[in-house]
Order: sequence, then C-alpha cells, then structure tokens
Amino acid sequence: MIERAAPAKVNLALHVTGRRDDGYHLLDSLVVFADIGDRISVRAAPELSLSVTGPRAGGVPTDDSNLVWRAAEWLGQPGGAAITLEKHLPHAGGIGGGSSDAAATIHALCSLWNRPSPSPEETLSLGADLPVCLFAKPARMRGVGEVIEPLPPLPPLWLVLANAGVEVPTGPVFKSLERTDNPPLPEPDWTDLASLVAYLCRARNDLEPPARALVPDIGQVIAHLNAQPGCLMARMSGSGGTCFGLFAHEEAARMAAAVIGKAHPAWWVDAGAVLAA
Repeated sequence: MIERAAPAKVNLALHVTGRRDDGYHLLDSLVVFADIGDRISVRAAPELSLSVTGPRAGGVPTDDSNLVWRAAEWLGQPGGAAITLEKHLPHAGGIGGGSSDAAATIHALCSLWNRPSPSPEETLSLGADLPVCLFAKPARMRGVGEVIEPLPPLPPLWLVLANAGVEVPTGPVFKSLERTDNPPLPEPDWTDLASLVAYLCRARNDLEPPARALVPDIGQVIAHLNAQPGCLMARMSGSGGTCFGLFAHEEAARMAAAVIGKAHPAWWVDAGAVLAA
C-alpha cells in the first residue's frame, strides 16, 4: 500500500485580474499548504475502486463524480487500483480539498505504477486548482491556474482554519464581483514574518466581499479569528467559506482553535503549520 497526504490549500491572498472570453476568471494568488488535510492510500487491484472513510466521509461520492476517480482515469493506466480517501477537510470549503485529494491520488498511483508524475500544467484539464495542488509547495498561482511559480522562503507560520458549515456558492460569488480587472498582487518582498504580514495586508482576497455579502457567517468566522490572542491577521481562503488566521507560534494557534471550537462546536476548526518548500 502507498499513502500520500492531501494537504489543505490556503489562498493567503487572491486578486481577480481579468476574465477571458470563455468566462474563466484570471487570478493572481499566493498559495500555501498546511499540515492539515485528507489522506490517500492506494494498492494494486484488478479494477478501479474508491472507498471513503474518516470523519468527513458522509456524502462524498465513490464513483466518477469524485475528482479522485476522474484523476485516476485521466492517468490512463491499464488495470486498476483500490483507492481509499480518508476525509478530514470540509466539502467545498475553499481550501482545495477535492483538488488536493486528486493530486495526492496522481502522485500515489504514479508511484504504484512506477511511472513519472505529470507536470503540474498537464493536470489543468482536471481543474484550476490541480496544478498548484500537484506542486504542493508555497507558490504564486496566476492565469486560470496554469502558471505556478515558487515563492521566496516563508518564515515559520501557523494557521487556524475555521468553517461555519454554511455553503458558499462559488458561481454567485464570482458573479457578484464589482470588477474583474483588479491590479495584480504586489511583487513579493518579505524578509521576515513582520514584512510578510505587512505584504499580505497590502493584498486582499477579491472574493471575500461578495462572499461575505452572500454568507454573513464568513464575517463572524473572521471576527472570531481576529479576536484570538496572537492572531496576526484573518481572511477568507479561496471562494469560501473556510477562513484562516495567521499565528507566529504553535501554542497560540492551538489555543485559538480550541477556544473557537469550544464556542462553536458545530464549526470545523483545526490548527496546523504551513508546510515549507
């Protein structure tokens, strides 16, 4: 059996910089990955199968409507594999759960089948987040997801992720944007944690205002994160509704997650470190 982690993808900043004639939006985003996530395991089998376990397994499909299955088929290997997805991340949470699961599946199956993994750009047809999730390191993601560039080294950083469990409809969020031709991100210029936070405060998530208007719970989640001792900043990730708080120290992050989780037991809350390059 071969196992791979499928880490949560967090958009520290996300600017919408344009819209193509085919309707796809152009993005400029800083992406990191946390040591919080799902897990994929694969083993040789006569045919392809998918089973889902874990605390967030409920409602997750086990057929070709699951991106994990489609990623396995996309590889085009004759024969099969038994794939198990251990699900911990919330569904449609804006932290790339499905895409990270699919990317981990691709890496695991390529190892099982003794073949090289595809390049990140090759996986774009599976979804805009697939290339960066296959890369799985701190990155600047541009275009429709196909342009991936490594980021300068990041200081040690901790995240608290929180999701109120209210669905955030991606389509209406994009349709509610006031403009789609926003300026790109500033060029990365941080040298330490203070300058990284200052950089992020000059940036933004263009999808957060329309998402907050559609789902006011997002504002409540961000307010709770910002209120925790040691929180350097809080923001929504991706198109929502998972939000993150940045922390310099593990103890403060874990304490914040415990406090928020106790106050809101129905929310999904977790703390973890940002994975280094």
